[in-house]
Parts: sequence; structure tokens; C-alpha cells
Amino acid sequence: MPRFSIIIPLYNKESHIIGTLDSVFKQSFTDYEIIVVNDGSTDNSLQLVSELKHKTLFVFNNKNQGVSQARNFAMQQARGEYFAFLDADDIWLTNHLEKLNKLIVTYPNSGLYCTNYIFNYNNKFKTYTYFPTLPKEKKWSGIVPDFFIDSLVFRIALTSATAIPKEIISEIGFFDTNFTSGQDTDYWIRIALKKPVTFTKEHTVMYMAGADNRISDLSVRKRKCITFEKFKKEEKTNKSLKKFNDMCRYRLAIKYKITGDLKMYKYYKKDINLQNISWGKKIFFLIPNYILLKLWQFKQWLKIKKIDLSV
Repeated sequence: MPRFSIIIPLYNKESHIIGTLDSVFKQSFTDYEIIVVNDGSTDNSLQLVSELKHKTLFVFNNKNQGVSQARNFAMQQARGEYFAFLDADDIWLTNHLEKLNKLIVTYPNSGLYCTNYIFNYNNKFKTYTYFPTLPKEKKWSGIVPDFFIDSLVFRIALTSATAIPKEIISEIGFFDTNFTSGQDTDYWIRIALKKPVTFTKEHTVMYMAGADNRISDLSVRKRKCITFEKFKKEEKTNKSLKKFNDMCRYRLAIKYKITGDLKMYKYYKKDINLQNISWGKKIFFLIPNYILLKLWQFKQWLKIKKIDLSV
């Protein structure tokens, strides 16, 4: 039984999948298996992976059913003690599995293990996360005090930087296939409501923010986004969860407003407690959508100039 089963859903990533897998092959910790589930790719992704000869690599070819179904299928095939998730266009630094394993050994009762990550924009520039509510030590590791509050600026759990114990499935279940966007956020919330979450500030993952076929910030109209309906009961007694979910609702509401979908904009806005939103963000509720679009385009231009804004 391998220590880790590495779960990789694959859909039209022919420009990235070999680099992603190469970053796995270079890991300093080598007790793993790799499960790639091709989710009906229409490019050469499957062919490229199938040509690789590696004793720990297992490739499955399924019809297109979405990333959640692909992950769930891979988890059902997995033999490892822990599942480490990796998107097919992200890169692991060589210490990733080693650091995850250290967290597991040190904090064996956690339900979610997370490492720090770097945003990489087409190898032109990088931006780094910061977590103002966590202890200030540069290489701090430990159980996060409040997963939801600690995720308000940057997310504690980035999918390609997470691992879970196999047995968590019996309590939490699988990824929700009703969503095609935000399904990973839904899963981490479900785990964090029941189990401790462990994190290290040490960087082990390169999130390729400029990769081909990344989901656009403004693709919400084409996708079925997380709704947070299942968490409304817990929100009544968990203020941290409510604040985190309201920030997620806010981001989705603004994106829908920018794209002109006022029905979905109102759907997400109606459940937001405005006390959980800063005055600076509330201003965007008042700005016409065509101006918001211009501001969003300006933000993308700033990224080209190596300036990344959270708003």
C-alpha cells in the first residue's frame, strides 16, 4: 500500500501534463502511485500520458463527466493511505510530498493537510501568498486556528497543495458532482467543519495561473457554481463559516454582475450579511456592470505589469 495516491484529473492539458507529471517523478519522497483520469480530452493529452512508462503511473480513460466525477473515480481506484490532489497544469516543487508526509506524521488526526503555494503567471512573474492571521514565523507549520478566517485573504487549501486521509471518505463522502465550479471549496468546507486542518507556510506548489485552459474569472455563466445552500444551518452558529461563505458569495455576485447576469447576481447577494463585507468591496455593488467590466480589464492589465490586486 503506497503512502500517497496522487489524484490527477485530465482534460485538454496537452501543453502542461508532461511537465506536471515530471514534477511528480522528481519528488524527494517516492512512496506513491499516480492515478490519472482522462475526462474525455479532445486534444493529445491522453496519448502523451499513455506513452509514458512509469511503474507507479495508472491511466484511466473515461467519457467527459467533469472534474469532480474524475476525482471521485480516481479516489475509488486509489490504494494509498492518503490522497494528494494535483491539477494537470500545476507543478509540485521537489519537496511537496516530503512536507505533506511530515505534516501527517506530526499531526496524524487532521482531516486536511495543506502546503503553501506560489502564483506563477506564464513564468513571467510570480506572486506570493500571505496569511495575516497565522503565526508570524516564516516556516510555521501547525493546526490552523480558524480555517475559515485564516482563508479570507488567501485560501489555506489550494487543491494542488492538499492531501486527505483515505478514511475521510467514509465520513465526508466524495466531491459534489452537482457543481462544476467551486466543488473543491465545497469539499474543504465539509472537511473543515468536522476535522482539524493542518498547514505549512513552506512553499511546495507552483500554481500556474496563466496556464492554457485555466477557468476564466468571467466564465461563471458557463458553469454551475457552488451555492452554499447546504451550509446555511451551520452558518447560523458558526460566524467564521458565515463570513468565509459571504466572501465567496460576494466574489461570485460581482462576477455575475460583470457578465450581465443580474438574476444570479441577486441570488448570491441576497444571502450576504453586509457586515461581513468591507466598505471598499460594498462600493462595487453600486457600480454599473459596464464600468465593473472596465475595472476588471484594468486589473488584468495590471497583472501583465506584475501587479496583482485581491479586489
